Amino acid sequence: MKLLEVTDLAVSFPTADGLVRAVRGVSFSVDSGQTLGIVGESGSGKSVAMLTLLGLVRGADVSGQALFEGESLLDMPEPRLRAVRGGRVGMVFQDPLTSLHPQYRVGWQIVEAIRAHQRTPRAAAHRRAVELLRLVGIPRPEQRVDDYPHQFSGGMRQRALIAMALANDPLLVIADEPTTALDATVQAQILLLLTRIRQELGTAIIMISHDLGVIAEVADQVVVMYAGRTAEVADRRTVFRRPHHPYTVGLLRSLPAPADDAIRAGRLRPIPGLPPSLIDLPPGCPFHPRCRYAMEMCRDVEPELRPVDGGPGHRSACWLPADAVGMSDSAEHRRLAAGPSPGRAA
Repeated sequence: MKLLEVTDLAVSFPTADGLVRAVRGVSFSVDSGQTLGIVGESGSGKSVAMLTLLGLVRGADVSGQALFEGESLLDMPEPRLRAVRGGRVGMVFQDPLTSLHPQYRVGWQIVEAIRAHQRTPRAAAHRRAVELLRLVGIPRPEQRVDDYPHQFSGGMRQRALIAMALANDPLLVIADEPTTALDATVQAQILLLLTRIRQELGTAIIMISHDLGVIAEVADQVVVMYAGRTAEVADRRTVFRRPHHPYTVGLLRSLPAPADDAIRAGRLRPIPGLPPSLIDLPPGCPFHPRCRYAMEMCRDVEPELRPVDGGPGHRSACWLPADAVGMSDSAEHRRLAAGPSPGRAA
């Protein structure tokens, strides 16, 4: 049994302008000690999917199934869900400055996270808070535990959030864009910290990011999302060396890379256009207006996830042939892109 298994998750929000279909039939799983990377542009549904699993989305229509240790998260009574959230599942949010309360000391907030889920004397919880700050690399934790969030640097605040997420020895930590606001050096330190936590504690991690470079550092499996749906699923090596979906290839070409990288060498090539409105999705494949390989069927029928030839478990929601994997400038891709198509970029 998988630690977390999500099947056909759909989340929509009724609004005055229409129905926002934020997540559309997403499925994935993660096991103990595994890191799952979920990547895509802003608005692709990554964060909404994770927040829905933890009961942090209000006013949404939700369907599908999400089993954590065999229990249904979507049908779980609120008291039980509160026990799981913060206890068995930890959450690291994107912006630590807004996630930590400015009027309470960092240690006090970690202590409260512990006492919310365990019958622990305050003194013992305080000692645990110091241990956690030491675990995540905060210098002089005995003194810094009594500091306020504004006295921490951005990287230290993010480490404090990770410490809070680990306070109750969770089986799973969900990290939502935990390095977005950090400089490159601190970002690398946080990614190394998450990797060490997984190795030493056996904690499963779901890493949400818009940056495939971040995902490359930590993930075992990768889910690429676009317009609320899964565009491609594969292990990390396959995604970077034999991508199939043009959207995945576009994300790779948007990253700086060494000149000897066959997939991404040369000048950066941003994906043309913008992600579609989730209220008014285009017919057919939602990526076809931005896709240089779009064919007639792409404008009419939305493809389902299907196996492709990149390796075991490699699936892609694209009408390109199953063997069209690897370099985006392969002969097969050039042939498919040769004819005029309204879906192709100029």
